[in-house]
Amino acid sequence: MNLTQVTAQRAMRDAPVQAFTLVERLVKRPLFGCQMCGHCILQDTAFICPMACPKGLRDGPCGGTDIYGMCETDPTLPCVWLRIYERAERLGRMDRLMKLQDDLDWRGQGTSSWLTLIKRVVGRNGRLSEAERTAP
Repeated sequence: MNLTQVTAQRAMRDAPVQAFTLVERLVKRPLFGCQMCGHCILQDTAFICPMACPKGLRDGPCGGTDIYGMCETDPTLPCVWLRIYERAERLGRMDRLMKLQDDLDWRGQGTSSWLTLIKRVVGRNGRLSEAERTAP
């Protein structure tokens, strides 16, 4: 088997996953500003993707905003975490912001968190954990 055949076989094998990931990106980016980190925590951050923070902070703000709430790294952007806190307060979800998030595995960048969730649920005979039942 030559390199072209191997490449074609790999493309055919990966096509469904890539299509699913594309659909996820097309849904989540416009709605939540999703950066496709592969480890979605939108349910804990008032449905605003914390990875839109130029510093990539997942556990809260850096404290480097100006008096107008603009980011110190990119002064043209409002602080992502200020937006998250304001929305969480409006939604009555401030308790979710106190949850310490797992470290991000950067190998998942650009992958589908939906597929990961589906695989986890299927592996448990369709049963969701308490955290998954309370997620959006």
